[in-house]
This record gives sequence, C-alpha cells and structure tokens, in this order.
Amino acid sequence: MPRGRIIAITSVATVLAVGAAAGGAYYVLHTRGSARETAGHFAEAWARGDRAAMRADLAAPAAGFDAAYAELAKNLSVQKTSVKLGEVTDAGNERAKASYTATLSLADLGAWTYTGSFDLVVKDRHWKVAWTPQAVHPALDGSTHLALKSTWPQRAAIEDAGGSRVDQGDVGGSVQQLVGYLDKASAKDAARLGAPYKTGDVIGKAGLQQTFQKQLAGVPTTEIVVTDGAKKAVRTLKSIEGFPGTPVRISLDPRAQKAAVEGVRKLDKPASLVAIRPSTGEILAVVNNRGGFNRALEGGYPPGSTFKVITAAGLLAEGLTPEQKVTCPKSANVGGLPIRNSDHEAFGSLTFLDSFAHSCNTTFAPLAAQHLSAAKLYDIATKMGFNQPLNIGVPVPRGSMPKATSDAELAAESFGQARITASPLVMASVAAAVADGTWRPPTLVTSIKQKAQPQQLPGTVAQGLRTMMAAVVTKGTAKRAGLPKGTAGKTGTAQFGTGPKLDTHAWFIGFRGDVAFAVVVEAGGAGGEVAAPAAARFLRGVG
Repeated sequence: MPRGRIIAITSVATVLAVGAAAGGAYYVLHTRGSARETAGHFAEAWARGDRAAMRADLAAPAAGFDAAYAELAKNLSVQKTSVKLGEVTDAGNERAKASYTATLSLADLGAWTYTGSFDLVVKDRHWKVAWTPQAVHPALDGSTHLALKSTWPQRAAIEDAGGSRVDQGDVGGSVQQLVGYLDKASAKDAARLGAPYKTGDVIGKAGLQQTFQKQLAGVPTTEIVVTDGAKKAVRTLKSIEGFPGTPVRISLDPRAQKAAVEGVRKLDKPASLVAIRPSTGEILAVVNNRGGFNRALEGGYPPGSTFKVITAAGLLAEGLTPEQKVTCPKSANVGGLPIRNSDHEAFGSLTFLDSFAHSCNTTFAPLAAQHLSAAKLYDIATKMGFNQPLNIGVPVPRGSMPKATSDAELAAESFGQARITASPLVMASVAAAVADGTWRPPTLVTSIKQKAQPQQLPGTVAQGLRTMMAAVVTKGTAKRAGLPKGTAGKTGTAQFGTGPKLDTHAWFIGFRGDVAFAVVVEAGGAGGEVAAPAAARFLRGVG
C-alpha cells in the first residue's frame, strides 16, 4: 500500500478516537434531568401524601422529615392538600430554589392557602431537594410547630316551653337528669367529635347536652398559630371566625313539670310520672322521685292491666261494643294458664264496659283468645305505641310487645303480663292515643325528625275507649282516688319477680283535656290505691 494512504487512514482513526473520548466525558459530567422536574415531582408527591416518593427526591436523609408532615396533617386536621409549583430559579453553583403555593383543606374550617419554597442541589448528577423544615412552612425551623388555637363562644341555652333556662343548677333533679351535664373532653371524645374539638374542651357528657353538643357549642374562632417548644403561641398566621351556638327548646311545660313533681314527691317507693299533650305528642313533664336510673323514660315494667286499653282496642275493632254482655267469673283457664282477678273477685254477667272498669282478667283473657290472634293483638299494640322507634333527643327504649307463641301467652298478654315491658313514657303515649284518636310519637325537641309515623286508631275505637276509661274513674277501680271531674284512665297492678307470692308495680294511665299521663310506683301495690291518687295530685296541680 502506498505510504500516503497509510498516513491518511491513521489520521481518521485518531480523530474518531478523540471524538469517542470527548463523548464519554460529556456523558460522565452532564447533570441528568432539571431542577424543575425534581421540584414538580416532589410537590406532586406531597399533594398526594406519598412521603416515600418525597424521600426519594431528598439529597440526604433529613431528621424530622416524616414527623414534620405528619404533624402538619394532625395538628391542623388536614383533609386534603394541594401544592402548585411556582418559579424555579437558578441560585448558582448547582443550586436552585423552588417556590410553591400550598392549599390545605382543614376539617370544618375551610381552606388555608400559603406560599413557601424549598431548595434543590445537584448530587450524583441528579437534582435533589435539600430539605429543611422551612420546606413545610416558612415559619418552621425545627423548634417551632403549627397548631390550631380555638376560642369557644358562650354555650347556648337549653330552654323549656316557656323560654326559661333548664340547664342550670336551680332546676329539679329530674330535669337535670334529662338535660345532662358538662365535662372536659377525653381524647376519645375529641376523636369522636372531630375538628375543631381537642382534649380538654368542655362538652356535653350526657342527656340533651351530649345529643345537641354541636348546636349548643357553636363553632369556635380558630387561629392557625406558630408555637414554640413549650407549645406557647408566638405568632398568628390566620384567624377563622366562628359563630355562637343556638338554643335548644324542649317541650317541658313548667307548670306541668311542677305538678308532676308534687304528684309523686311524697311517695315512699320509687315512682315516675310522664305527661304528654295528645294533640301534638309533646312531652310536658318527666319526673322521677328518686335519682339515678331514669325510670320515667328508660324503665321496662310489665304494664299490667293498663295494657287492657290496647286489648280493648283490639276487641272493639273486632266488633265488640262497650254495652255488650260478657262474664267475669272468679277464675278461668286459657291454654292451660289459670287466671284469676285481683282479690279473687267475681262479677258474673256484666257489660264489656263494666268488666273493663273493674279490670276483669277472667273476661279479657277468654275474649282475647276467642276474638284476637297473636298477630292482631301485636298489630293493635304497635298502632298504639309499642314496638315503635322513639326519638326524643335522649336514649329511650321502645315498648316491647312480642307476638304470643301460644294461647296461654296470648291470655297473659291480654292483661299486660307475659313478656311485655314498657316505660311510663310509652304508656303515656298509649293514653294520649286514646285521647286524640291518633297515636303520635312522643317528642321532646320538635326539630328532631321522628322515625315513627302517627297511627290513627281504627273506626270508633277511640270513642269507645274514652267511654270505658271514664267509667274506671266514675265507678271502677279508680273511683276512690280523688281524680278531678273529666278524667279518664286505667289502673294497673303488675306482678313481677318469682316465688309463691309476687310483688306488684302500681300503675295508672289516663287523660284529662289535652293532657295524657302515666304513673308507675315500683312495688307500690294496687294501682287504684297508690298510682291513681298520685295522678290526682298531678291533675289538680295542672288545673
């Protein structure tokens, strides 16, 4: 090969080798990506709460990194975070600064928007975040924190029907029990109520105070503050105005409540009285003559012969009339269940009205077995307030009347025994249904939406019951109770316990005008002798 050609080829090879060396140096020294790409990736990861992705963008492990973002979310009750990346400027010497606008959605407080920035640096040929606490918020330096400071407005009042406060210490014990009390929130309470509640805030702990906590408390004025290591606020970043609570008006009538107190005050056994306005279902009075358990609303007693109001309603709906002739023997047997009357009484042949007035078990049990099925008695009981969900603002059980599973159980149910249980509230609503012709769910706070619907009694049932209940007072078991003229009612003497000789709760339910009521005296004996006179004292006080 000619010499000149050899030289030329060598020269080309040298040029190629030099070019390859230069390209390798460029590849080795060039920074991959850009500061803006890293800043954008970091901001997006922050917004979605992906701290693992955020850590992957850090130039070096940062003490307090996870805690800073977790504390931000926890202390401010952040529900959602939005981060909008702003300018990313070159700071020289392979450093940059990224600005951002963060919008935090705070539970029950709305959105808080602020601006901040974080630094970036080149490390190992990649742009990374040089993180400090200021990246979370400009006011953070590792020793400071962000927190919420709440100032609660004055708590609104709970008022009776006349507009007087009933949430202070000068009301009776029964009303205090209904209203509830205030105490400091536990950590569990604060978690249940959510933001802006914190451990130590004053909240309702029982009764209406607890049920209507948020309405009564209102919303505090809340400041987003910077605190020092001693948790002392050193700077306010934003103030969010709150608003006061609104009063809760309940239907308790001061006069009826006072009269109910006098009705049961002198009784030497635990006693309760509930009064209802039949035309509306509003609760006018709730009284217990003993503290502790709220028997008036939560007691579960066998209603005894007061339940005959319901059995009679079923029989009237089946075609019986108050004037119809029936029998009241000394004893009867239905489905193998031996039945007798109080004091072993017997009245022979008499009207259905008179058998009701004298409370003849031996009339009602056979009639129920003959004319009513378990389903029919269950249905009329439900129409008159049993098995209905009650929603008055404080927890109350429904009256329980299960379907009978035998003739013997149906017979026992006909005069309020077997597995039937009811509170004075439930039985007062039964009396109210007779007075008005429609059962209405009892209400204490009219703003509460009721779960149960009003139930109209069938046909002329209410009219027949009013006549029969009036006879109880004029010539029946409540004749000597001193009840005011115009009162209609039903006595009850409900056995409970076990053994050869059973104690009895004393009951009386009834109505006069637009006031219906129920009285129970635990282990009080006969309803006509104990509960009915208490109702008489109440009615005289109401006027």
